[in-house]
Amino acid sequence: MPSVSRRAAIGLAAGAAGVLAGCSENPGKPNGAGVPQQRTGEPVIAPPVPMPAPTRTQAPRTANPIPAENSRSVGKRWLADDPGFRSADDVQQQIAAYASETSVGLGESIDFHVHVGDAEPYRIEVFRLGHYGGTGARHMMSSPVLNGRPQPEAERAVKTNIVYCDWPAAWTLKVPAEWVSGMYVAVFTTASNHRSHTVFVVRDERRSGNLCVVLPFSTYQAYNPWPRDGRLGRNLYQGYRLDGVLGNEERSRKVSFDRPYSGSGLPYLFDTDYDLIQWVERSGYDVTYATSVDLHLGRVDPLRHAGLIFPGHDEYWSAQMRAVTETAVAGGTSLAFLAANNIYWNIRYEPGDGRPNRTITCYKSMQEDPSTPTRQATVTWRSLGPQDAEQRLLGVQYNGVVAKTAPLIVQQADHWMWQGTGVRDGMALRRLVGGEADGRDARFPFADGVQTLLTASPYMTTKGKPAVQNTSVYEAASGAVVFCAGTFNWPLALNRRGYRDSRIQRATANLLNRILGPAGAPGDRA
Repeated sequence: MPSVSRRAAIGLAAGAAGVLAGCSENPGKPNGAGVPQQRTGEPVIAPPVPMPAPTRTQAPRTANPIPAENSRSVGKRWLADDPGFRSADDVQQQIAAYASETSVGLGESIDFHVHVGDAEPYRIEVFRLGHYGGTGARHMMSSPVLNGRPQPEAERAVKTNIVYCDWPAAWTLKVPAEWVSGMYVAVFTTASNHRSHTVFVVRDERRSGNLCVVLPFSTYQAYNPWPRDGRLGRNLYQGYRLDGVLGNEERSRKVSFDRPYSGSGLPYLFDTDYDLIQWVERSGYDVTYATSVDLHLGRVDPLRHAGLIFPGHDEYWSAQMRAVTETAVAGGTSLAFLAANNIYWNIRYEPGDGRPNRTITCYKSMQEDPSTPTRQATVTWRSLGPQDAEQRLLGVQYNGVVAKTAPLIVQQADHWMWQGTGVRDGMALRRLVGGEADGRDARFPFADGVQTLLTASPYMTTKGKPAVQNTSVYEAASGAVVFCAGTFNWPLALNRRGYRDSRIQRATANLLNRILGPAGAPGDRA
């Protein structure tokens, strides 16, 4: 969601708690000079632009543990219906927690910082998310019973409106070396049966030749309004005024990882990422996991992987994150962006609580961003210059918020991505253009490669303007494939009840199999 004025971001960010079962500003200055015009759906050959081409490391393909992991007994179920448990809330804060890092390596430790409002015992249970025969998670371990106590109220720095906590570590998890890389969730339950969560990733840098799923923790935090209490809560979109009404000027200019996620503790649009996790593991693909912070820190070596998958809404990117993905494409590593409105805001990572990279800075204004060269300002990527527009890497870029869910209209049905799906040109795949959408923008440079627009889907924006959504794939000179779905609802079609679509499942399998090559594809199990 690019703009603070689009809708009530804090209310939206709380949606993930009950779900599990865009841009209103000028999109950028026109840059028509020298940009070739193509007909919609016609393969595009963009003018060549020099790009560093590192020598690709032919990393050996390691054994795939995903099928065996998902066949294990799940034990206690994470999302089992139990009327005895009640979700904690941001006003009473019966229990709330955050992790010391967004990810942890095998054999390393991660701390959990926990507040318990009524000073009562609680327990922490850790689950790994996957398919697991449809149960969605496996119970990994439990803490001993811990003595919970209230922690100091969160603080707010007036100048930037950053909200942060300074709570001591309550429990430390040392990750066993035999665990499998994945998205994990820590579940915190009090003796009075109030429950909250926090998510984190377990990395495994030993694996290679596979697909690496990069979870959008920077965007999670950008939308996090904790505490949504009518007084203190803020995110990069809105904050509470003194009268308790949400205002745009009261938004944070910086947000901290040193605080819980709002509501149940599950981040905004986390369920979209969970849809991809369940489908990709059910399909048996060899995947490891990392976070956007790992991408920023250089923990993800793209040349060790066949491809990087960005499963959901991934809007907030640092220069370091973008450099890694550009290196990936230049070196032959493919990228798959399965949602829309990606790489929109340029951000900086800064220290917090005495630790590096615990703060995300995004002023969204060159005038507000203090002592920052224009070239590094925390504004939209496309406003930094035409060559920085996200389309230059993605192939398409954000063009609107979808007012009403619209069908995905197929074109180029003979393309390899549509092979075996049974689609034909002009076919409408219902309910698949939703949330936010991308399209190719002739005012900005195109990606460097042979591009095909797989869809051309008319829709109306929330501003009442007509727009066209495009799903794009292009092949770079390095051999890398770059895919962008251009809609929030593509991952839903992989797994979500009411949205599942075998044609999108097959197309996505075609994409991943192409990236992996015959030796790495798990077979036709979409």
